[in-house]
Amino acid sequence: MIVIDAASPVPPFEQLRAQLAGRIQDRTLAVGARLPTIRRLAADLGLAVNTVGRAYRELEEAGLIETRGRAGSFVTAAGEQARERARQAAAAYAATVAALGLGADEALRIAEAALAAATHRPVADNPQRD
Repeated sequence: MIVIDAASPVPPFEQLRAQLAGRIQDRTLAVGARLPTIRRLAADLGLAVNTVGRAYRELEEAGLIETRGRAGSFVTAAGEQARERARQAAAAYAATVAALGLGADEALRIAEAALAAATHRPVADNPQRD
């Protein structure tokens, strides 16, 4: 069940995108599963059509779903490809950090800030790193 928290500082499209991505990643939504139409999901969640459309576009850009015209949007088998792309990006970042001579703690803080900015959430306090 998708739940959108209207009081959250996280934009509704991001809440929706993150919940759908999580279900794809943990395989609650199986490869080949058909997602509700944008209009249907928008009506069910009380969101604007453009809000759901943006979440779907971002899932498509991440390779987690594909839209087949009027047939609808479907979960792709690209979830594993997405993990591999993330692993490759992390390896490239680690190589850059090492070449610049930055420490692991600073590199992790930079990555956390970038992730927070990309997902529109505040940077979490992590007392283990201080």
